[in-house]
Amino acid sequence: MELLTATQVALNHRRRATNDAAMMSTVDFYDWWAQRDGSGHVVEQIPFSALDAWVFDAGTGNLGHESGRFFTIEGLQVRDGGLDTWAQPIINQPEIGILGIVVKEFGGVLHCLMQAKMEPGNINTLQLSPTVQATRSNYTQVHRGSSTRYLEYFVGPDRGQVLVDVLQSEQGAWFWRKRNRNMVVLVSGDVPVHEDFCWLSLAQIRELTQAENLVNMDARTVLSCMPFAEPDADSSTGDAFADSLARSYRYLTDGSENHAQHTAGEILSWFTESKTRCDWTARLAPLTTVGGWSRDDMEIADDARDQFRIIAVEVQTGTREVRRWTQPLLYPRGQGRAVFLARPIDGVLHLLVQARPEYGLMDMVEMAPTVHLLPGMDVSSIPDSFVRDALDSANSTVRYDNVLSEEGGRFYRALTRYQIVEVGDEVPVDVPPNMCWMTVRQLTDLLRHGHYLNIEARSLLACLHSLC
Repeated sequence: MELLTATQVALNHRRRATNDAAMMSTVDFYDWWAQRDGSGHVVEQIPFSALDAWVFDAGTGNLGHESGRFFTIEGLQVRDGGLDTWAQPIINQPEIGILGIVVKEFGGVLHCLMQAKMEPGNINTLQLSPTVQATRSNYTQVHRGSSTRYLEYFVGPDRGQVLVDVLQSEQGAWFWRKRNRNMVVLVSGDVPVHEDFCWLSLAQIRELTQAENLVNMDARTVLSCMPFAEPDADSSTGDAFADSLARSYRYLTDGSENHAQHTAGEILSWFTESKTRCDWTARLAPLTTVGGWSRDDMEIADDARDQFRIIAVEVQTGTREVRRWTQPLLYPRGQGRAVFLARPIDGVLHLLVQARPEYGLMDMVEMAPTVHLLPGMDVSSIPDSFVRDALDSANSTVRYDNVLSEEGGRFYRALTRYQIVEVGDEVPVDVPPNMCWMTVRQLTDLLRHGHYLNIEARSLLACLHSLC
């Protein structure tokens, strides 16, 4: 908690701010949201030949921008045991963007400056986004558009007081070693509020994560990285789940009733061991060498038609730095699923975490939800029968269940069903080597550093905060 000032900013993260304490009531927020007119945004699929300034390289077949910036669609080749075993297209975006939220206290309650942002891949066009959500190419104005609003609070000599600043990964199945800078900065002076931005308390944002496709992926990952103060040790609601969750947020001391199944050292050793078990390697390759995939005028798709395809779109909007552009997007087939199994152990809620390899991750393995299914995969592909049984068990209680969008700037209508499912003694404490029971506090402490929790795990933690 050393990032926090004497103002005890983190304490506000745990307070249940009421609508009376918030700058804008939740009812007023929905009125404001309804006024953000999405009808002026048009996204249409086009043939690759209609892309402006995007070309296929004659030698490699890779699809990239003439400026050499933004991103490219390349091939990924995976080798296991010295043999090529897997190939697919992948998005290579080496530059690091900023996902940043400006926070300020109003009436003793911490508020976040959020924006209604259009992304071409969003299923509902507009979603609630961080204050700044921009690639380096965008905020350095390679597109020759207008400047990024509020960027000055995150870079340069006049930026706000930094509370969070950490590099975090994104989808390792679709991105090659993609990272973004997740930031939270505290300001005290006056901040002019543009009409597409509003101040919301953390309690309100948590409530909004209960709505489908409203709080976008980039907001969720930043919110998950915000530090939390401990709940009162003597607080009790009388609700067994709520109380076990509150205890899961607390730091642990020897001899306390808040017993974690594993120490921090044991968790780090488990995670390191999981990395050493990976004996495959991945590298970029020319797109023309990717077998089992074909390109026509409209898409690059796997021949089996069960994964994803790369399409091209034309975008017209009145609320972005550029009013019209074209670009490629990755279009999944179907819906993904991410589930944390949660179980009280000695009165403390634990989440069942898996060490999951993904070919595009910079560090090969990150901690993921218990269940992490890409679009096109179903429950039968889960190797552990006790996990499959828990998802269908009448003894399990679904605590969170919502469909949320993934990155709308690179993916087209990519959706994941996020769930938190409470289970009982039928799910064992002793689990396979690739899994580990961890408290919420242990997971959130790891988010001070990059490359521990994957993007789906971070999204679920942000959703879990809504249950406090």
